[in-house]
Formats: sequence, C-alpha cells, structure tokens
Amino acid sequence: MHDPFEQSLREMLKAPPSNRDDDACLGRVLKTANRQVGAGDLFSLLGRWVQALMIALNSGSAHIAPVSRRKPAARPVDKAD
Repeated sequence: MHDPFEQSLREMLKAPPSNRDDDACLGRVLKTANRQVGAGDLFSLLGRWVQALMIALNSGSAHIAPVSRRKPAARPVDKAD
C-alpha cells in the first residue's frame, strides 16, 4: 500500500504524454513533493520544540519553591504536663 500523496505523484508521472511539457510536469511534481516534505519537517520541528519545553519545565519545576528572606522564628515547644 502506498501513501495517497505518493500515489497521486505516480499518477502525475504516468499521465499520457499528450501535449505536455516534461519540464513543467517534473517541476509541478517536485514542487508538490517539496511542499509535503517541508510540512513534515515543520511539524517535526514543532514537536521537538514542545518536547524540549516540557522537559525543561519538568526538570525545572522541582527547583521552584517559595523563598522567604525572614529568618525562621523560634517556635515555642508545647509541653504537656
């Protein structure tokens, strides 16, 4: 089984040679293929960027804690007599 996009490219190349310019046909096929590859690369890049962001947030969230500049007050010890 072939990808539908690949199948359409095969059909474009197998079309009968009646009144067509081979260079123009090849240009259309390559332009369409390049567009498909470019979109896949763009989505891959965005996916990796989101993955890197999630890893950074996950590893950095353990270091985030409330910070106070006040010294801890001495707590009175409750003694039960």
